[in-house]
Amino acid sequence: MKKNVTIIGAGLVGSLLSIYLCKRGYKVNVFERRGDMRKEDMVAGRSINLALSDRGIKALEEVGLMDDIRKICIPMHGRYLHHADGTTAFQPYGKEGQFINSVSRGELNCKLMDLAEQHGAAIAFNQKCNSINWKENSIEFEDCTSLKTQTSNFSLCFGSDGAYSAARLTHHLQHDRFQYHQYYIDFGYKELNIPAGAHGEFLMEKNALHIWPRGNYMLIALPNMDGSFTCTLFFPFEGNPSFDSLDTKEKVKAFFEKTFTDAEKLMPTLQEDFFKNPTSSLVTVKCFPWIRKDTFALIGDAAHAIVPFFGQGMNCGFEDCSVLNSLMDKHKEDWSAILPEYQSLRKPDADAIADLALNNFVEMRDKVADPKFLLQKKIEAAFSKKHPDKWIPAYSQVTFSPHIRYSNALVNGRRQEAIMQEIMSIPAIETKWESEEIEKKILEKLNV
Repeated sequence: MKKNVTIIGAGLVGSLLSIYLCKRGYKVNVFERRGDMRKEDMVAGRSINLALSDRGIKALEEVGLMDDIRKICIPMHGRYLHHADGTTAFQPYGKEGQFINSVSRGELNCKLMDLAEQHGAAIAFNQKCNSINWKENSIEFEDCTSLKTQTSNFSLCFGSDGAYSAARLTHHLQHDRFQYHQYYIDFGYKELNIPAGAHGEFLMEKNALHIWPRGNYMLIALPNMDGSFTCTLFFPFEGNPSFDSLDTKEKVKAFFEKTFTDAEKLMPTLQEDFFKNPTSSLVTVKCFPWIRKDTFALIGDAAHAIVPFFGQGMNCGFEDCSVLNSLMDKHKEDWSAILPEYQSLRKPDADAIADLALNNFVEMRDKVADPKFLLQKKIEAAFSKKHPDKWIPAYSQVTFSPHIRYSNALVNGRRQEAIMQEIMSIPAIETKWESEEIEKKILEKLNV
């Protein structure tokens, strides 16, 4: 059993992993490149509120943290759509009682770091990973303020330092057959803000994820505990309209007034926020191998960064921790068995959720406003209600079914989508979608 564990990165996944390991009696040292966010002002424009759902909740419950985390969550029962013509509509996420949770990345990270320290983890801040010596099992860290270096030895190390992981780079450069794929989409994101009302009230429906779908781009808003909403504009980098073309405050105001009319009225600091907050890119990272013998593994975004359009980045990383935990039980803490199985289980699932997240971007920005798509979802929901053992909607498989692997959800979802495309092509489907004939057709196709 390896008692001395080093974790590179004190983000969400690194902090949660340290709690799992501390509870099992490991001595855990965490090294974080940034300063302690609990003592510093958080950088505006980088938080993107997170959607905590069943996979992440399962992991938090396993280490007894969910009751603490629930206090900083706001349930969102569905999508609240703001159409271009000024009308609105509500789409429930799943069955009654199913919801995802809006949680501030910063608040959640601070809470997890507090809990990690309470469980015995030591977190060192402003520590940049310079290099890893794989023969000696040692890491050189540089203090970002004093520029002094120190060497830390480990018997087991996890790289959980995010999409642009220094641990992954070192592993990559010293591995003769490392496969690496990164893919940027042509869209970036910018964080904006809808403040609370004069008395701290929510100025829009509190328990929903708000979407302004506009075909090639979209605005979303998630609620915060203080009555405000964190908004994110997903928008092309170039072209018209794009971040490039909205280059003056006047153009920004005119564009929002025309395109996101009801939101713009609630954004008093829109122009300042637009130019003050950074425009950030969205990357998918797939790589292999994640592990090195029985001493090192990548986890979370360092292993599998994904775009945020299924709200699964954090949930997937938390599920990594949960799977590792179950493998520690299965293999009695034998890391030469745990790490290879962790990699073989999680790699296909990480690839699957990466693809699902990219597909969901098109759905969110475009299809959710399409009447034909909405009818398709209605048919699926009605059939699923009648035959829950035969049909779980793809969104529910990913979001509300932690027992279904992402890789299986992807395969099931593709099969169901092919069936629905045939159903939607039936003449006059709009008038007979609730008929026994349609139900029978779906059953036939499922039994083929």
